[in-house]
Amino acid sequence: MASEKVKVFTDANFGEEVKNGIVLVDFWATWCAPCRRIAPIVDQLAEEYTGKLTVAKVDIDENPMTPSKFMVRGIPTLLLFKNGDLKETVVGLETKDRLAQLIDKHL
Repeated sequence: MASEKVKVFTDANFGEEVKNGIVLVDFWATWCAPCRRIAPIVDQLAEEYTGKLTVAKVDIDENPMTPSKFMVRGIPTLLLFKNGDLKETVVGLETKDRLAQLIDKHL
C-alpha cells in the first residue's frame, strides 16, 4: 500500500523511530476507504520531502498499542512529530497542500 519511501512502524519500534527529526505518521487500516484515498497523498509527501522528513504508516489492527497511546479515535489520523514531540494532529482526509503547510511550519 505504501511507496518505498514510506516506512512501516510498529508498536515495537515506534518510540525509537519518532525521536529524531521530523516524522509524519499515518495511522490506517486495510478496510478503511478514506485511508486508501489519502495513501497517494502520503506517498507523494514522502517523495517530495525525501531527506527532510520521515514518512511512515502504522496499521492500527496489527499495532493497537500505539494508536491507543496517542488517542487515535478515527482513521486516517496523521501525527507529525519533531524530535519525539507531537506537534500536529490531522484526523480524516486532508489536502496535500494543507499537509505540506503543516510540515513546512516545522522544518
